[in-house]
Amino acid sequence: MKTTLFFFIIPFVLSSRIEKDDLIFDSVPTEAKSKFAMIDDVKLLANGLLQLGHGLKDFVHKTKVQINDIFQKLNIFDKSFYELSEQTNEIKEEEEQLKKTASKLQVNNEELKNMSQEINSKVENLLQDKIQLQYKIQDLEGRLSKLLQDQPRIPKPEEVSFLKNFVEQQDNNIKQLLQIVQEQHEQLDQQHNQIRNLKEKLSNISSQENRRNSSSTKKLLSKLLSPFSHNSTTKAYEEDGISNDCNDISIGGEQTSGIYSIKPNGSEIFNVYCEFTPERAWTVIQRRIDGCLDFNQTWDSYVNGFGDPNGEFWLGLERLSAITQQADYIMQIELEDWRANKRYIEYTFSLGNRETDYSLYLSQTSGNIPNAMGKQKEIRFATKDHNTADRDAQCSESYSGGWWYTGCNGTNLNGKYMKPRWRGKPEKRGGLLWKPAKGRFYSVKSTKMMIRPTDLDIFD
Repeated sequence: MKTTLFFFIIPFVLSSRIEKDDLIFDSVPTEAKSKFAMIDDVKLLANGLLQLGHGLKDFVHKTKVQINDIFQKLNIFDKSFYELSEQTNEIKEEEEQLKKTASKLQVNNEELKNMSQEINSKVENLLQDKIQLQYKIQDLEGRLSKLLQDQPRIPKPEEVSFLKNFVEQQDNNIKQLLQIVQEQHEQLDQQHNQIRNLKEKLSNISSQENRRNSSSTKKLLSKLLSPFSHNSTTKAYEEDGISNDCNDISIGGEQTSGIYSIKPNGSEIFNVYCEFTPERAWTVIQRRIDGCLDFNQTWDSYVNGFGDPNGEFWLGLERLSAITQQADYIMQIELEDWRANKRYIEYTFSLGNRETDYSLYLSQTSGNIPNAMGKQKEIRFATKDHNTADRDAQCSESYSGGWWYTGCNGTNLNGKYMKPRWRGKPEKRGGLLWKPAKGRFYSVKSTKMMIRPTDLDIFD
């Protein structure tokens, strides 16, 4: 770069010198002309070199900063790669140990099978011997009875008593062998279960290893490539291996509740909050905690969703419809009143699409609180700016928040958040309400709505 600037300045200096020489030659003596021209040339050259020095100094400083950033990122990558390699080696060692254990169990299983076959064959032989002995005993008893009838005082033959003792011993031996066979069968069942569990662990370990390596590699690539490339590269990595719902994520090995990305039924990728329990994997679709989020939203907001999945939020009708179109689902509604009493209710349900105003069809299955939703009836969703032809849906104009209204002054878990009045009396025209068809209504402090697939797939 120095050479380029130097050659760029030299012609300019020479040209200016020639022009000045021509002018000076006309008016000034020759010696004075040459002195002035040389001084001007030196000044121009000095200014050019000074500017060149400043430019080179800035360039060197920026280059050093960029090189330091690159070295820091390379160090981070090396540390992360080293940690990943250690984790991979540990997983491989565990996998090898499990494989060895599985192979040993399979060998023991084969040996137990052979022993069981031998014992079964011996038992069959003993049973045949027993049958033959019983025939002989019956024959001898018949002869003995005849002899006793002919000579009642003749003592009992020793052969018959010996045979009876022998048969009793054989019966005892057969019973012991049968117990041994039963114990062998139980051991075989245990071995089969252990082998099955080991195979499941191996598959889970391999899937977790692949998932962990892929996610860690994605994060590292996104960090390293972010200064040099566009976000499209990272997005291409994220779209691989997206689950359909939280239950699918749980099957993949995840058991920590939190936010995950899903792509149900060919829809766009979006984030959901997954709540994992030892028995179930739930996809949370609504949560109210303390009223920090205004649920008096428009139709478009309820269709697309709003809020923070870690706090108060509404997942969105379009996303909920995409999830429930995949299979049969169960909805669980958890309620907590102002005295910290918690109740729940579960429904089997189906949800329509935008053309049917996301109509809801419910059927109660279980719970410890009375039903306050429409049963065996399609209920259309309504908001303040999107009412349906149903008279009950006009309630959204009087009561804030979008909901599947079944009657004014009824259930509304998306209403305006209001604390109880004096002496704990709830507001009848506001707040989170749960109103069964019979009995009093409940003022709710917090709510949580979750869905999961039904267990009907176990019959497939």
